[in-house]
Amino acid sequence: MGRIINTASPGSERNRLRRTIAEILRHLMFKRGVDDEVKDMTATLVYALRGIAESVEVTTDAWEKRDYYIKADRFRLEWEWVTPAARRLEALVREDRWEDLPAELAALAPHFADIRIAKMTRSPSTWASGYERLIQEEAGS
Repeated sequence: MGRIINTASPGSERNRLRRTIAEILRHLMFKRGVDDEVKDMTATLVYALRGIAESVEVTTDAWEKRDYYIKADRFRLEWEWVTPAARRLEALVREDRWEDLPAELAALAPHFADIRIAKMTRSPSTWASGYERLIQEEAGS
């Protein structure tokens, strides 16, 4: 059996997830009510934010192994908003508090304002069944 080489760096994964979130936020701007697609998109936001938090930890762990503690701490501070945002969105989904969604999305938007979207590249399959997966995760816990 050959070696498994991970070609996706934490930074490229973080950028991919940021792009996904930015596109979902753009789609959600045009939604007028809460339907199944909105629920799926919101759950996918939770997963993407969790993924960003994990990539930050992978990055900072690597830096700390090289004794770049200050750099790691600064990077963690830059991304400290991610985990609380994921938890708030997850609670919103699980507790069926959809009336709070616009405020949460408005709080997220500035963190993704630097991403320019000329063309949507994520298909609806990206967020399909996200809500169901998140609810099932609760049942499995």
